[in-house]
Amino acid sequence: MNLSTDAFRLRVRLLNRADNSVLWAESYDGGLKVAQLMEVQTDIARNVSSSLAQAYGVIFQADANLHVVNPPDDWAAYSCTLSFYAYRVGVDAESRSSVRACLEKAVVRFPTYATAWGLLSLIYIDDYRFEFSGDPAESAAALDRALAAARRSVGLDPVNIRGRQAEMVALYFHKEIDAALKVGKQTLTINPNDTEFMGEYGERLAVSGNWHDGCQLIAEARQKNPGSGYYDVDLALCSYFSGDYTQAAMWINKSPFPSNPIYHLLAAAVFGEGGYKIAADREVAWLNQNQPDLVNNMRQVVSARLARPQDVELFLGSLRKAGLGVADD
Repeated sequence: MNLSTDAFRLRVRLLNRADNSVLWAESYDGGLKVAQLMEVQTDIARNVSSSLAQAYGVIFQADANLHVVNPPDDWAAYSCTLSFYAYRVGVDAESRSSVRACLEKAVVRFPTYATAWGLLSLIYIDDYRFEFSGDPAESAAALDRALAAARRSVGLDPVNIRGRQAEMVALYFHKEIDAALKVGKQTLTINPNDTEFMGEYGERLAVSGNWHDGCQLIAEARQKNPGSGYYDVDLALCSYFSGDYTQAAMWINKSPFPSNPIYHLLAAAVFGEGGYKIAADREVAWLNQNQPDLVNNMRQVVSARLARPQDVELFLGSLRKAGLGVADD
């Protein structure tokens, strides 16, 4: 730290003790008056927590590169949580299957591991929202499993952020929207610096109809932790519903999720409404080839995600413009 008469500069580094490499470095400047010190203390705490400790942050990136031979049980369980976030980068079904199996084994061996229960719930939620079997009973069962695992996580640790995140999302898809948003608001108060949760809560707010507040939270989450392409896709949705289709197309093209069917559905709506015919044709072709069950049930899929009927109809209209056949009722 460097001090002058009325100011200071603090330099901080995070080192990897295994090889002394610098994982992260930052400097902070501020005044020495009490009010200034209190303000910069808060800013430093927020910046450090967002940069280092979040999913896709510096520590996660370092851990994700570790390869341990014959890992002990506790490392094996922790590695499941890392594999979850690696899966979330692309959200493909094959990775989801292996991560689900890993987490299911982890909670059997470590039944009090609240974070593993929360992440397992999020995997079950992805089973629900990214698989389109056309069997309502199968979909309902996946959602019930998700809610049960989330509540197990929160029961073990009432302030576990991943468990509360899973509970919020499961409640939303269960059409208990007010309950979901209540969980989201409470959890953001518990940890306002968890950008993974901030972005998810922002999305829940937005798709429930509060586009202004929800999209502000998503933008804030991305600013603090740009490592997740989910924020870009969410901002594409925000731009679409604000009527800025050029901006929506920019966000869609920024972080593609080639294996995620909902990404392709949103891209089709954005390109269809924006008049990008070649891009829209490409997305329609992908959906017809890879997700025929989704295409046959588009109204149900869209209605499960957007709470307001007017938002559902606008989105379905855009899909029609893209070239997808959508039933009127």
